[in-house]
Amino acid sequence: MNPIALSLLAFSMSTDAFSVAIGKGASLKNPRFTEALRMGVIFGSIEAITPIIGWLIGRSATSFIDASFIEAWDHWVAFVILLGLGLHMLYAGLKPDNEEQEAPSRHSFLKLAVAAFGTSIDAMAVGISLAFIEVNILLAASLIGLATATMVTFGVMLGKVLGSLIGHKAEMFGGLMLIAIGGWILFSHF
Repeated sequence: MNPIALSLLAFSMSTDAFSVAIGKGASLKNPRFTEALRMGVIFGSIEAITPIIGWLIGRSATSFIDASFIEAWDHWVAFVILLGLGLHMLYAGLKPDNEEQEAPSRHSFLKLAVAAFGTSIDAMAVGISLAFIEVNILLAASLIGLATATMVTFGVMLGKVLGSLIGHKAEMFGGLMLIAIGGWILFSHF
């Protein structure tokens, strides 16, 4: 696979994480660049690891597991994870104003890791596919991780601006974004 194709692959793998990052950034109280970078590193690391895992599964399972089995279920797993996170964010955004809590200044590592995993399941399927062609998986995974880290960092900062425009309902926006991404992942496989 040539470098241009790898770069396009890396960019395409980062677009769903970028959308989630906008929602996450919008739901934070005035996120700083260091928080945006932290989120970018978490998403980028997970997005880089999952194609390697997929590649290892593809390489080791070629004789006894059909790659189409994982590809048949990956979009459902991503949809359920993102739907659950999105519904939780919608619930938090729909609380009456008297119950409203101040927006957090950062998201927990666990919430970010779950969201990152939900957006990177497609990268695992790509890793499985890459096991069947001649490709440097470490280079591909590094490019995917770097593109995702960059896009997420930028997305969080963009979400900061959006959050200041839509105020305390930013959590609802983020939840709708997660649900929409989950739905897009699900329906793009049909």
